[in-house]
Amino acid sequence: MNDSQVILFLVTSILVILIPGQDMMLVMSRGLTQGAKAGIVTAVGVSVGLLGHTIFAALGLGALLLSSELLFTVLKIIGALYLAYLGIGLFLTKTDELKLDESGKKPLKRLFIEGALSNISNPKVTIFYFAFLPQFVATDVEDPAVHLLNLGFSFSVLTFLMKAPIGVFSGIASTWVRARPVVLSIINKISGTVLIGLGAKLALEQR
Repeated sequence: MNDSQVILFLVTSILVILIPGQDMMLVMSRGLTQGAKAGIVTAVGVSVGLLGHTIFAALGLGALLLSSELLFTVLKIIGALYLAYLGIGLFLTKTDELKLDESGKKPLKRLFIEGALSNISNPKVTIFYFAFLPQFVATDVEDPAVHLLNLGFSFSVLTFLMKAPIGVFSGIASTWVRARPVVLSIINKISGTVLIGLGAKLALEQR
């Protein structure tokens, strides 16, 4: 890519990444409830999930999803159910479980997996990758698949660089929030409701 294409890719990618969605909500909620490290690890998981979409795009799964209504629907429902599962878990968290001790915290490994699964189970992201990344692959490159993988990796890194600070800022606020269980309970219910709503939106979306 020439300089103008690089700039266009970076600007477009940043704008897309900053659009509020399920990944952003998940990073914020984990940062608020468990601290900055939890927010950062969740952001890492989301970014790794994007690498999965990059591989899917390079292998042509995006085209398969576009052509197969059944496959798209199955993956969409799986993603919607997973978001609903995360949202219900947040919504049903009891106030007496929201203490500053470590007992109620999810392991960082689990937060990483949740972040990755939240992202990779969304077929809309695969289709977005399939539509977005090839626009920046020159027709004369020797190996388009490798170039596509490089673009996807760059997008994943940008995603982490944009979302990790959100996890950190949420974590900075977490001490104050977690010391006030009623406030944290309200945040959990709002976050859970939003995630459930995003799951329903995903389930109802068309290709």
